[in-house]
Amino acid sequence: MRYFKVAVDGLSGSGKTTMAKSAARRLNWFYLETGSFYRAFTLAVLREKIDYQNFNNLNNLLARTVIDFHWDGREAKVYLNGAEVTGDLRRPEVDRIVSYLSEIKAVRERMVRWQRKIAEGKNVIGEGRDIGSVLFPDADLKVFVFCDLRERAKRRRKELAKKGILLPLEEIMENLQERDRIDSWREASPLVRLPSAIYIDTTHLTIAEEVEIFIDLIKTL
Repeated sequence: MRYFKVAVDGLSGSGKTTMAKSAARRLNWFYLETGSFYRAFTLAVLREKIDYQNFNNLNNLLARTVIDFHWDGREAKVYLNGAEVTGDLRRPEVDRIVSYLSEIKAVRERMVRWQRKIAEGKNVIGEGRDIGSVLFPDADLKVFVFCDLRERAKRRRKELAKKGILLPLEEIMENLQERDRIDSWREASPLVRLPSAIYIDTTHLTIAEEVEIFIDLIKTL
């Protein structure tokens, strides 16, 4: 049986998670959010107060860390060493350093191995920042999602507010801008818009509109 792979890359807060997750629900495909792996590992670093610039300590933590990603067809759950941590992954302290950890080659290599193993034998929609270039270079469909910085910040502020986390819009914009810079210029697996990727600007689209555009593209496979 042939399985399809769809790669969704894009800026943080651009709507790619909502788009990918909604399409996976509608089509009954497996949804894989690669960013949650890096966030879970960042959480491990914070909890153990590891100096992530000390590569010996970092590699030791990598060796004894287990991250699991479960998709039940509706929602994703992430487990760190057997304990669910889904609700803690988007806390501001994780936001502040996740991009720095994500640019470390050893971290990315370990996460990619886990992600490929989880995706085996499934119709899968993977979303993140290096899906089409690194994780699924052979993807049947590649999409790059863009959105205006201020609009992304507004969406992130609303998302955080629902969790009781209140931050000024300017602070969120600065964080997103810094993450964009790190993700785009890091040496290991930078965020790139591949020439083969279809560009979707969600700035002025409703969630329903962007999901329909995406599903229509998948249906052409």
